[in-house]
Amino acid sequence: IYFYLLKLGMDKDAIISLLKQINYPGYNRDIVSFGIVNKINFSDNTISIKLNLQKDNKDTDNIKNLIKDLLTKTYPHIKIIFDIHSPATQNNSAGEIKALNKVKHIVAIASGKGGVGKSTTTVNLASSLSKDFKIGILDLDIYGPSLQMALGCDQKPLMNSNNMLLPIDSYGMKTMSFGFLNDESAPTIWRGPMVSRMTEQFFSQVDWGELDILFLDLPPGTGDIQLTLVQKIALSGAIIVTTPQDLALLDVKKASDMFGKLNTPIMGVVENMSNFIIDGKIYDDKNNLVNGILTIGNKEYSITNGKFEVELDIFKGKGGLDESNRLNVPLLSRIPLNSELAQATDLGTPYVLKHKNTHINECYKNIGNQIIKQLGL
Repeated sequence: IYFYLLKLGMDKDAIISLLKQINYPGYNRDIVSFGIVNKINFSDNTISIKLNLQKDNKDTDNIKNLIKDLLTKTYPHIKIIFDIHSPATQNNSAGEIKALNKVKHIVAIASGKGGVGKSTTTVNLASSLSKDFKIGILDLDIYGPSLQMALGCDQKPLMNSNNMLLPIDSYGMKTMSFGFLNDESAPTIWRGPMVSRMTEQFFSQVDWGELDILFLDLPPGTGDIQLTLVQKIALSGAIIVTTPQDLALLDVKKASDMFGKLNTPIMGVVENMSNFIIDGKIYDDKNNLVNGILTIGNKEYSITNGKFEVELDIFKGKGGLDESNRLNVPLLSRIPLNSELAQATDLGTPYVLKHKNTHINECYKNIGNQIIKQLGL
């Protein structure tokens, strides 16, 4: 019996090693690290491999054929079983993690590209909604957390009697970030498994309490944090952030497709740095407000009662519109390039709380209204 069990264990290890050679269709991650290989059993000279997927699509047959093509060379009798899970509905609570039982919805703010304004979008969208809803923000960028700067918060979280971390209250929102725990000057040098464990702990060991929406500020890419997230948490949806350039869109598409493959609803696309708006008033030599036409380059802009507004496309491209059309989801907003928006983030005060009667404030309000409508709140 001992030698049989030993051989069984060796065969399982050998099969897992072989399965690691098979990438999930469309990704450079293997199906083992992707987390879909559930069980490997031996019975009557037949190997049964059970795979967990969240939906039945063309990837199912592709994965099945890839496994059989590789393993039948060594193991002639193979049975592949797919356990297809129904996708989480928007009304579900956030899975089986006790700390999230009172969180109604979890929404990820994501992009495959760095520097497109995910954190700025997260903070201002959350702040805009916090007036009417119970909102939380979790910064999941372990290597480059930014929530502490965006909210001007340098507090360290406390623990309650149940050894749960208490979120820090920032502008009426419950917030948590690795930046609250780590010395800002100390670099984070962790391998994937450590990052995955930290990600899980931010859900299971933080006392989030009652929330209408918990926004997740995700790091760039489609790595360990994203995979841990979609495997462990029932997301209500994801918001994709991009900039107009085609170069940014190359990476953004990867993040969008990852959520699509794992059956997380994409709620819409936000395009940051869409244009640069110049507005003002024009007076004549007698200090009277004028009416007329302002010509810049080959474009004409009307001047009414002295007021004019000019939109300049600093970054060429239609990234947000193209991606929303490709995904068949709303283009939630096109947010202009604005120095005050960047400055507010650097100074730790959400822009929407400081600049209330502005075009950009209306942009975030409109995004929030669309998200609330989709969530049914």
